[in-house]
Amino acid sequence: MKRLMMAASVGALGCMALPAMAADDIDALTGEAGALIQSFSGTLQGELRAAIQAGGPVNAISVCNEKAPAIAAAASADSAWTIGRSSHKLRSPDNAPDAYTAAAIEDFVAREAAGEAAETLAKAEIVEENGTRVFRMVKAIPTGEACLNCHGGDEVKPDVVARLAELYPDDMARGFALGQMRGVFTLTKVLD
Repeated sequence: MKRLMMAASVGALGCMALPAMAADDIDALTGEAGALIQSFSGTLQGELRAAIQAGGPVNAISVCNEKAPAIAAAASADSAWTIGRSSHKLRSPDNAPDAYTAAAIEDFVAREAAGEAAETLAKAEIVEENGTRVFRMVKAIPTGEACLNCHGGDEVKPDVVARLAELYPDDMARGFALGQMRGVFTLTKVLD
């Protein structure tokens, strides 16, 4: 499999020459992916804030359960990209990583354990998948203050724990600390 690898933060991803694609094109793809992450993340965070204000953290669970997949699907439908989320500690089996994303997550976990900050963890490269060139990007999602309501440890309230158990009986997405990677955004764009 031919690969062009670039790993760094979204805002400062480096690039290497690829005969069939100019560095400017790779920079443009990285920029598109970064903009989609910001849009998706911003929309999702806005929905979560509104739900928390309207009914507390328990109310926000429905946003991640129902609205997040719809937001990702709408963003994907409006672009030539496939956008999703995944994690090394899954809450929903629907978000299980493919092999590419799983490898990126494993790398990010090791890099974070070695001292890198979650917000700097990103991977972008062009790969060949089934004879087709594809641009792939995976970007870590750091745990924010509001995320601790459902993804934290002992501070997660009993009513939240009970609702999560109803919706996600195999939930593993707990025990995160502020700033720690709790998952990733994963984006794909077919180039050929």
